[in-house]
Amino acid sequence: MTVLDRIIEPGRQLPESRRIFNNIDLKSMIVPLLIEQILQMVVGIADTLMVSYAGEATVSGVSLDTMIYTIFIYIFTAVSTGGAVVVSQYLGRGDRKNSDFAASQIFNIAVITSLVCLVVMLAAGNAVLAFLYPSVEPDVMEACRTYLWIVTLSFPANAVYNAGAAVYRSMGKTATTMKVSISMNILNVIGNAVGIFVLHAGAAGVAWPTTLSWYYAAIVMTALCFRRENEVSLRLPQVLRTDRVMSGRILGIAIPNGVESGIFQAVKVALGAMIATFGTSQIAANGIGQTIWSLGAVISMSMSPVFITVIGRCVGAGDHDAADYYLHKLTRLTMLMAFVWCTLIVAAMPVILPIYDISAETRRLVFIIVVIHNIFAVLAQPFSTLYAAGLRAAGDVRYTMYANIVCTILVRVLLSYLLGVVLGWGIIGITVAMVLEWSIKGIVMILRYRTGKWRHFHVI
Repeated sequence: MTVLDRIIEPGRQLPESRRIFNNIDLKSMIVPLLIEQILQMVVGIADTLMVSYAGEATVSGVSLDTMIYTIFIYIFTAVSTGGAVVVSQYLGRGDRKNSDFAASQIFNIAVITSLVCLVVMLAAGNAVLAFLYPSVEPDVMEACRTYLWIVTLSFPANAVYNAGAAVYRSMGKTATTMKVSISMNILNVIGNAVGIFVLHAGAAGVAWPTTLSWYYAAIVMTALCFRRENEVSLRLPQVLRTDRVMSGRILGIAIPNGVESGIFQAVKVALGAMIATFGTSQIAANGIGQTIWSLGAVISMSMSPVFITVIGRCVGAGDHDAADYYLHKLTRLTMLMAFVWCTLIVAAMPVILPIYDISAETRRLVFIIVVIHNIFAVLAQPFSTLYAAGLRAAGDVRYTMYANIVCTILVRVLLSYLLGVVLGWGIIGITVAMVLEWSIKGIVMILRYRTGKWRHFHVI
């Protein structure tokens, strides 16, 4: 046993015969996901960097829009997460027929959901912006409007890509999703460079490459999911019709998760409206800081699909002790990786920040909020995010929904107002409120897990 194995191996042991995933299996899932997420974050930083050369008004407009756009990404991710749980449990049971059926229904639900969201935002997008950000400067609002309507067109592609990625991750084939993501991000970066530096198109120069790259990824993932040699594959007749029973199983996970994620992001949008009153410098610092600290959160983000696949397979096989074993092992591994990764990011900040074409005050604010974020990305985020993912994979979705909603509203919103506005800390206060929410939510998830109630839920 290596030193790493000793660190991440939980105290409670599991016989080798019951270990559904060995260390090589886990590595083959985790490494591609890490690479994929890191590249996405790097592309996000590159996007923000390039947009910064179009002016702080454009940076501000895109960052405010991103908080709205992310609400819909969370909705599409919730659908794919619900499907991933169901597919993983059927795979754990060894039921190929229902695995294929569940995968096909993920695509069906994803397309319907995304088209509804597309119509709503094309009709009401400008009104939403005017309501949320009534006091922003005119050039910032113009950037908001331009960016939002273009990326709204990407909704169907985003939803379909996430559906396909969920199917492949349920099979443990994360290397495939990594390759598709890499090619998509390369197209996005090239498009952004052309849009900003050649066409001088501002917010539109970033929005169109994003939209087109999502369509490329959606087409590729859909074609891959139809391969019959896969452990799970799509069936066109099942994709084209909605089955109430199977859709109900998926939505039983997806709806609570989507409500939770939607409210979480809606709160972020409300906080964005609060940040919009702090001035252009703080708005820009928030946009850049979120991009960089998303890079710090990449470990937990990468590990979430692993928790869903591993815990879901164990629960589907009826082995809750194995699920317990892997949850503790994966949590230990996550914290170790997060510590190393977040330390490296903070150490690199003096090199990263001068690259941005922003004021000295904006750079100072970015540095402070990134340091605060990264400390708690190690200490609290693995419990608040990944314990919740483990509970969802077992079917305990309503508790995680209610707990997350209560923590988000009572802790993040109230503390953000108190620290950011009343005490005048600005975005630093809002960042502190965020990490305190993580901490409380992590404690709540640990306490729920220790009750053992998650062992008695049934998804399939």
